[in-house]
Amino acid sequence: MSKKNQIIKNFDPNGLGNIDHIFALPFDKENADLILLPVPWEVTVSYEAGTAKGPEHIKNASVQVDLYQKDIIDAWKMGIHMLPIHEDLFSKSEENRTKAEQYISLLEEGKEDSEEGSDLSKAINTACTEMVEWVKKESLEILKKGKLLGIVGGDHSTPLGAVHALASQNESFGVLQLDAHMDFRKAYENFTYSHASISYNMLQEVPQIEKLVQVGIRDFCEEEVKFAESQGDRVSVFYDEDIKVGMFEGESWTIICDRIIKELPDKVYISFDIDGLRPELCPNTGTPVPGGLSYSEVIYLLTKLVKNGKKIIGFDLNEVAPGENTDWNGNVGARILYRLCNLMGVSQGRLEWDESL
Repeated sequence: MSKKNQIIKNFDPNGLGNIDHIFALPFDKENADLILLPVPWEVTVSYEAGTAKGPEHIKNASVQVDLYQKDIIDAWKMGIHMLPIHEDLFSKSEENRTKAEQYISLLEEGKEDSEEGSDLSKAINTACTEMVEWVKKESLEILKKGKLLGIVGGDHSTPLGAVHALASQNESFGVLQLDAHMDFRKAYENFTYSHASISYNMLQEVPQIEKLVQVGIRDFCEEEVKFAESQGDRVSVFYDEDIKVGMFEGESWTIICDRIIKELPDKVYISFDIDGLRPELCPNTGTPVPGGLSYSEVIYLLTKLVKNGKKIIGFDLNEVAPGENTDWNGNVGARILYRLCNLMGVSQGRLEWDESL
């Protein structure tokens, strides 16, 4: 009997698991099929901070998630493991976040071109570039071992390195972005790898992305709209307002989901900014926006995506931030994360639907 099978035999999914592991599962990086890479980074956040603690917050809340999925057979047996949180990376985030706050103050005063401003900008952009390269390196190591990959942020700048890594193994793929924001700003606040520039950077740096489909968008500037339009068929935006108008006038969510999924190629990377949800589900995220998707709408869309034969090649979940004396944000994030893991497993043939339902 293999070590993994022995672990499965000895584990009770209905009981208390290893609370030091994500979802209290018994797997380690060697015997799990899916590896989660935490990226505790929030240097360029432009409103509220806290998302650097997102991976730890999600992990702590995850032990309360029940492992049973009624439509997926023995979902937990695939094996999910989150790597340890990189304390040096977290420290660098804290250090450079302080520098970013200093630089933004100079920017607001029109002093960004001063010697101090130039030095700060250079230091911050260097640190962010190093973060992107670190994520790419760690992601490649995971992928080369035949593991499935998920990124747990951190702010929305964190998955770019993983997308680069996946692009080295996939000639073309699409990106499904669930988000309140377009993130098409070029070097927002003069930070090349700003959280508000992730989608712009993905399209500019990763030619393997043949299509980007954004869903839930409801906070954006004119420049971002024009950039999206300049991309032609490479970008499709499902604005939250248009979705809601359609539903108010009698269009079903299943029909809207069909339109979304039709825009995507067979291989899909999912980039999930938690603020794509209604703000009552993520009140402590950095830039919450009224409107958005319900939890059930998101789960239905992601499930339908896989049932339509799309293959999830990777994903990220980002912008989850802890609140004072509450686990609510981590609670919601952990449940979305578990479903993302399981749906990826089904799409990759490592788990199966329960066809009896």
